[in-house]
Amino acid sequence: MFVLLIVAASAATFILAYRLYGRWLARRVFRLSSETICPADRLRDDIDFVPTQRTIVFGHHFTSIAGTGPIVGPAIAVMWGWVPAVVWVVFGSIFIGAVHDLGSLVVSLRNDGQTIGEVAGRLLNRRVRLLFLIILFVGLTIVLAIFGLVIAVVFRMFPAAIFPCLIQIPLAIVVGVMLRRSTAGLFVPSVIALMLMYLSVIFGDVGWLGSFNTALAGLPTMGWVLLLLGYCFVASVLPVRILLQPRDYINALQLVTALGLIVFGLVAAAFLGGASVDGVRPPLEIIAPAVDLNPLGAPLMLPFLFITIACGAISGFHCLVASGTTSKQVQIETDALPIGYGAMITEGFLAVLVIFACVAGLGLGVTDASGEELTGVAAWSDRYASWGTAGGLGSKVAAFVDGASNLLAAMAIPPSVAIAIMGVLVASFAGTTLDTACRLQRYVVQEIASTASERVRVAAWSLPGRYIATGIAVVLAAGLAAIPASAGAWTWESTGTGGLILWPLFGATNQLLAGLAFLVIAFFLWRSGRPAWFMLVPMVAMLIIPAWAMGAQVFTGTGSEIDWITQERWLLVAIGLCTLVLEAWMVFEALLLWPRVRKRARAERLVAQQ
Repeated sequence: MFVLLIVAASAATFILAYRLYGRWLARRVFRLSSETICPADRLRDDIDFVPTQRTIVFGHHFTSIAGTGPIVGPAIAVMWGWVPAVVWVVFGSIFIGAVHDLGSLVVSLRNDGQTIGEVAGRLLNRRVRLLFLIILFVGLTIVLAIFGLVIAVVFRMFPAAIFPCLIQIPLAIVVGVMLRRSTAGLFVPSVIALMLMYLSVIFGDVGWLGSFNTALAGLPTMGWVLLLLGYCFVASVLPVRILLQPRDYINALQLVTALGLIVFGLVAAAFLGGASVDGVRPPLEIIAPAVDLNPLGAPLMLPFLFITIACGAISGFHCLVASGTTSKQVQIETDALPIGYGAMITEGFLAVLVIFACVAGLGLGVTDASGEELTGVAAWSDRYASWGTAGGLGSKVAAFVDGASNLLAAMAIPPSVAIAIMGVLVASFAGTTLDTACRLQRYVVQEIASTASERVRVAAWSLPGRYIATGIAVVLAAGLAAIPASAGAWTWESTGTGGLILWPLFGATNQLLAGLAFLVIAFFLWRSGRPAWFMLVPMVAMLIIPAWAMGAQVFTGTGSEIDWITQERWLLVAIGLCTLVLEAWMVFEALLLWPRVRKRARAERLVAQQ
């Protein structure tokens, strides 16, 4: 019952924050107005700029920002204790993450739907714009290289998720056509899509489909990476209405209902216990320590807790989604509040559910390597004996899937179906992030090219330029993924894991992006004569803590067995150092420009008063 009370209190806190703090930001600070003409209408091209209903845009935004970040991060960060993890997720989401997402979306809406990097050039100067774009480029390259591996790992661990995920693509295209041609609204297509997706989960591993899933699960990792990047290329160049919007929307339907199932499972397990084992239903209780400052083999809690749980509390990747794709689809400016602020606290609630799936749901029963069924603290010790044991990508995903499926099993859902539902949830989140990231990287490549000259800018944003920019994004990501993470021989079995080389930098790079986005939002507010005091502490924190963590990772590893001079880490060291230099340079440029911006803002206010 204690677990249920904590989850309910977290949900109530998120709702209260949205109604009070979120609305204050929307009305008093950003001054959102339904009368403002948004870029989606003003610059409509039916390729990237497409005015869209709020529900569909929310679905796109939520599934794109969530990814596996709020699953993988909390699933490992609970090693420092469930209390620090919950506190950071809840209050980080409310006062830092949601503010960052809403601010990034509004700034883009007020600047013709441009990405946050492009806006940085307009608000500060061209050098800052280029520096920001380079950092964005590095971050998105890591995302594209690693998320193909994430999906391959999930498919290999849970083959039953393969067919349900693949069938979403043609289903999304059909739903997109229905939404464009139907005047009946969203309800009928939504119900049909949701029913078909869950039927594919329930029956998608039966008979010949089981053989199909098993065969695809055996594909080499690099094979999956190439297939997924090929799909991303197509999804990135197509108009958003054909594939991106409908796929993200139907994914949102499935994922939100899956979260609902986890909540109902928590309720059932809290009152009834877990699934019956030999006539006994194990109780739902927390099996992890409240606080553990020194887990075996783990780095220090400060700063690493705050970058391990990135997307669940604050993520710089969100500013790319908000300013890259979402701002080009919002049709009413006031929709920015539920989309920007609301999606982030929804992701925060997802992270809370992940935490308790790992620290409570896992205790309802897991099977160890020898096939023995473990419950309670023994289950926790098996999965979280040390940082090395819990730190692998597969083990993080498995801890959540096993814990969450135990909660579903408490409602008498067959274990095989429960595991398939959770496997699809993880793979679908990763998939929507992957194709959105590819489109965002295309924008970044086009904007970097645009810095050369006006002629290059025109060519970059033409139809051939769109294909070339997407090709650059995909080829670079495939090249990085192809590097064997262990510096071994180049084989089909070893390639595809290259994203793991830079994965240790992802959390820090991700949060550095958030700090730099806060810098741009602050300049936007200062130039507009609006208050920015509420974001000063988050901005400084997100510039210092990630830089601290990145410096530690570059020079000393994370405190584990990694030696920073080993051969396989040369790329990590080089890119980490370059990122730190770029961040310091951008902050220095901003400090130099601050007096000038302040003076200009004062002059503009005086003119407005006359």
